[in-house]
Amino acid sequence: MSSECLFCSIVDGSIPADVVSETEHTVAFRDINPQADVHVLVVPRVHEADIASLAAAAPEVAVALIAETRRIAETEAGGQYRLVFNTGEAAGQTVFHAHGHVLGGQLHAALPS
Repeated sequence: MSSECLFCSIVDGSIPADVVSETEHTVAFRDINPQADVHVLVVPRVHEADIASLAAAAPEVAVALIAETRRIAETEAGGQYRLVFNTGEAAGQTVFHAHGHVLGGQLHAALPS
């Protein structure tokens, strides 16, 4: 956990969020600036900068994160969704804690960061 990371603070409960689900390895919550009808962020409880770093450091957590995105997409978006992982500032990543965007329904804007 990083004391300066927004998502770490959501995971540990020190910053409130509209939590959709919690598992042993993940916390999922609604994006505060949704870019689609359904926009849920799924983050690992462990802090890694991006999905590639998470897969290298904790592959079992990366698999759990992907599995949870599917479960959320089935319940929140009827199983039809986009799953977006931004990696690096040039790709639009703004919070450097691995996270997947589950997007369902109509997109409201460009793909999220």
